[in-house]
Amino acid sequence: MSATQALVTGGRPRATSPRRRRPAVIVAGAARVVGIAAVVLAFLIPLIWMLLASFKRNLDVVDPSKVFSFTPTLNNYDTVFGAQDFGAFIVNSIVVGIGATALALVIGVPAAYGIARFKAQSMTAFLLMARVIPGVSLLIPWYFLFSQIHFVGTYGVLILTHLFVTMPLVVAIMTSFFDGIPTELEEAAQIDGSSRIGAFVRVVLPLSVPGIATSSILSFIFSWNNFLFALVLSNQETRTLPVAIVNFTSYASVDWGGLMAAAVVITVPVMIVALFAQRYVVSGLTAGATKG
Repeated sequence: MSATQALVTGGRPRATSPRRRRPAVIVAGAARVVGIAAVVLAFLIPLIWMLLASFKRNLDVVDPSKVFSFTPTLNNYDTVFGAQDFGAFIVNSIVVGIGATALALVIGVPAAYGIARFKAQSMTAFLLMARVIPGVSLLIPWYFLFSQIHFVGTYGVLILTHLFVTMPLVVAIMTSFFDGIPTELEEAAQIDGSSRIGAFVRVVLPLSVPGIATSSILSFIFSWNNFLFALVLSNQETRTLPVAIVNFTSYASVDWGGLMAAAVVITVPVMIVALFAQRYVVSGLTAGATKG
């Protein structure tokens, strides 16, 4: 601001006119909408292509002129649920996902409570390091160890190895959540006669239900999508969906229609869970981050 302008306005800068602000606001709003639309399209286009391809013949899948113009067929889904028996693989994925999530909660929730209350946050960082270690580096010792006790090919080995994915997630989320719960509530319960464990069960756990729900949903999704561990440690009876999808590929050819139908079967349950649970996931994460 020049000296003349300062004298005219009494040393105070002029307020920006609403008419001058309006174009900038419109441009910023338009840029935001364009950015959101670009991100949404980047995620939706592959999913739409996958869904359309699941109703095409193999020749139509690789034909650029038949992206939208084609004769739909259900043969791919007949192959998925008939010849490939994906119903059994769905059951396997549900059993392993629920088992790995439940075991992670049983171990991880008390561990997170201890980390939060005894201020041992470095342990959370140590557990999260497990997510940095490549899972393939553990497969050889795991396979050797579990094969010696004839454990390979069972649900138990898949549930135990999926803890490598689920438990660090549970501990990280629940530690943040327990940090937000005031210790005065537990102290009041102990004054009323409860032990520390009783205060944890009667006071802390009911308050931490949103965090438990959040970590359960995310753990199940990560376990559902895990491919590497089941590829090596499962057999035909315990094979999960991500591994079963390999049946549609061979050395000489790929059944693109069947592959896309199988991908839809794997993706749709997770998308439904994410769609209906997103409110609880967001509320659980934000509650653990803002309380206290």
